[in-house]
Amino acid sequence: MTDRLRLVLASFLMLFTELILIRWSGANIVFLSYFSNFVLLGSFLGIGVGFLRARSKVDLFRAAPVVMAFFIAFVLKFPVVIDRSGSTLVFFGSLTERGLPMWVMLPIVFSAVALIMACIAQGVGRLFGRFEPLEAYRLDILGSVLGIAAFSLLSFLGTTPVVWGTVMAIVFVLAMGRRPALLSALALVAVVMMLAVGSSGDLTRWSPYYKITALPFGVEGHLAYQVSVNGIPHQTILDAAERVKLEPTYGLPYVRATNNPLRSVLIVGAGTGSDVAIALNAGAQHVDAVEIDPELLQLGRDLHPDQPYQDPRVTAIVNDGRAYLERTTKTYDLILFALPDSLTLVSGQSALRLESYLFTKEAMASAAAHLNPGGSFGMYNYYRELWLLDRLAGTLQEVYGRAPCVDTTGAGGYIGGFSVLMDSKDAGALTCDQTWTPGERVVPAPATDDHPFVYLRTRTIPGLYLLVLGLVLLAAVVLVRVAGGPLGAMRTYLDLFFMGVAFLLLETKNVVQFALLFGTTWFVNALVFGGILLTVLAAVETAKRVRLRRTWLLWLGLAVAISVAWLVPAHSLLSLTLIPRFVAAVALAFAPVYLANLIFADRFRSVGESTVAFGANLLGAMVGGVVEYLSLLIGYRSLLSVAAGVYALAFMFGRVHLTVAEA
Repeated sequence: MTDRLRLVLASFLMLFTELILIRWSGANIVFLSYFSNFVLLGSFLGIGVGFLRARSKVDLFRAAPVVMAFFIAFVLKFPVVIDRSGSTLVFFGSLTERGLPMWVMLPIVFSAVALIMACIAQGVGRLFGRFEPLEAYRLDILGSVLGIAAFSLLSFLGTTPVVWGTVMAIVFVLAMGRRPALLSALALVAVVMMLAVGSSGDLTRWSPYYKITALPFGVEGHLAYQVSVNGIPHQTILDAAERVKLEPTYGLPYVRATNNPLRSVLIVGAGTGSDVAIALNAGAQHVDAVEIDPELLQLGRDLHPDQPYQDPRVTAIVNDGRAYLERTTKTYDLILFALPDSLTLVSGQSALRLESYLFTKEAMASAAAHLNPGGSFGMYNYYRELWLLDRLAGTLQEVYGRAPCVDTTGAGGYIGGFSVLMDSKDAGALTCDQTWTPGERVVPAPATDDHPFVYLRTRTIPGLYLLVLGLVLLAAVVLVRVAGGPLGAMRTYLDLFFMGVAFLLLETKNVVQFALLFGTTWFVNALVFGGILLTVLAAVETAKRVRLRRTWLLWLGLAVAISVAWLVPAHSLLSLTLIPRFVAAVALAFAPVYLANLIFADRFRSVGESTVAFGANLLGAMVGGVVEYLSLLIGYRSLLSVAAGVYALAFMFGRVHLTVAEA
């Protein structure tokens, strides 16, 4: 096998393993569903360190399966569920804590991921250094494109971790170019076998978002199922009549909408179908049931005793709720947001949750625009903090011009119970027992499409994040110093370091922008990352064929492209039809990516130590992952301004190379 093919395979392995670590770890360590960015940060740090160690005589690549086997065994031994109540970031639901505490698990997970990726990256780096820098970069990106395509295909097919591990093991052996040592081979077998633990079974499924388990239990003679996702109790499958009997609050939207004929009902967050079944029992003539996770919907088809998804009055739609509202022209007598809490982030590279764009002021206005005259809007969940209920109720008041109805089972009026908020533009559409009023309380401002962090009370970075991110940066400095030698060795490549920081910010902005415009689905997310990698590959191919002597023109073009992307807010594209929206979004998002990578490729072609230079760039990307948390303070649009400022630093530190290249 040629070194060229081995480098492609090794790069495939590197990205594929990173995606496995993000998905599998999040399914077994609950808080990583909320903080998967830490796995990404550990990956970037490990890859950067691995490249810095590329010239070491110690072969770390063959140790990667051993380290991964120990990590998987540890996680299986100590799975974790984390309690989030009382923190600055509030999440729906009622969670309990078991397993090792966060302050123990986070460092172990971060360190283990960094070590695994460092071992793999050293193997990639050794192959990388055998080629001219730009050609090596091209082959690395090609392998990454194939890696994300393969993982996306496996997600589409609904495969389990044992399949992912098998693919990883095969590619590892091929990338080695020789028969693996006995210990490495045994470790690969152990990895595949351990990934098979709990990954399959009649009541266990893997969707592109979660590990889903459904455990049967009895409720007063009725068969029910407790559905958990990534280890968190998430839904209950129970026949509608019994559900309303046990929790009458589920039936309140139909009691409050007394004058509503319920000719058409939209349920967002339909899940396994209980809310749909309740709507049908309440007299709904037709229900559009929107659910983002195809496996949860299928679970409802298979197990729900009322068989709501088999009812001809129901249309099941697999999509993001906000995306559906933006695209459909249908109107409804009742729209319900039925516990649409996802318990996971859009990707390992943002603080955005799958349902974040459902709870913004713009989303509420979009829902209101789809109501028939006299129609009503409702939302219910376990709002465990009073300020969160106030924020959502205040948002509804701003949109509908009147205070919403509020019903709750919570102690002390609100806290800890199941609460329903309903509103309408028609004063006679609802019959309320209680209308929301904040009294003397300060109501948090509504979440917006630019700052969609509904669970963050104020524009701040929570102390927990600051502590962990500070420790991440400290660990990075120590590990780079120990593994890569004096930090001064990378001083020549400070411009590439800052390019890595800025590019990660561009990438994050693109992910969340496409999530807003086309939905927070895994498929959109995969297309964005694939599109970014293909754009990078196109820039490299261009740079190999065309040598622009006046590189400053590329910098000027990048500044213009970022400025245009900043001047055109993402939400302004929502008024466009699908095709024009897609064209505009691609142009705004990928023009800066293409130009930034033309600049990177032009600089990278002339570096002296390609592995050190690329390592510096990857470490910059890790720092960019830390800087991304500024979005909690300034919003995603302003993240472009930060990226522009960092690119300015890259230009300043790279001017000497720019001058030499044009001399």
